[in-house]
Amino acid sequence: MRTNTRNKSLLLASSALLALALTGCNSTPPVTSGIGAESLPPKEQLQPYLKVDNADLSDKLAISDVLNRKSQGFLEVNVELSSQYKKSLKLQYQFNWFDAQGFVIEPEKSNWQPVVLHGHQSIKLHGVAPTADAQTFNIYVREIPAKAYKFD
Repeated sequence: MRTNTRNKSLLLASSALLALALTGCNSTPPVTSGIGAESLPPKEQLQPYLKVDNADLSDKLAISDVLNRKSQGFLEVNVELSSQYKKSLKLQYQFNWFDAQGFVIEPEKSNWQPVVLHGHQSIKLHGVAPTADAQTFNIYVREIPAKAYKFD
C-alpha cells in the first residue's frame, strides 16, 4: 500500500522523459518504448519526473524513488527500479548528464548497462556524473526483446 501511495505521489508531482530503442547486430528496426526519470535543477529540489511512452513496459516497471547528492563535487544518483511483473525482465539502462545550460555532457561515455530484474524485484541503479559540471540528469530504461537475445 505504501509503495502505491508513493508511486501515486511521484506521478502527481512529476513528469519524466523516457525513450527506448532496440540495439543489436541484427537488422530489426528500432523500437521506442520504456520508462524513465529526470531531475530538475538542484535549486528546485531534484525530484523524479515520470512519463511513460510504452504502455506494455509501463505495466511491468515503476521508478519508485530517485535520490541524488553532490559527492566530492560530482552529481551522484540512485534510482529505484521496481518490477510489477511476475516474470524476469532483461533490461538496459543509461544515465545522461547535463550542464547548467542543458547541454549533454560527454554523451559518448553514457553506455547502456544490462540488468535482469526478476519478478516483483526492486533494485537501485547508481550513477555518478563524469564531470563536476553536471547539474541534472535523466535515465532511460529499455527492454531487450526475447528475439534480440535468443540464438537459433
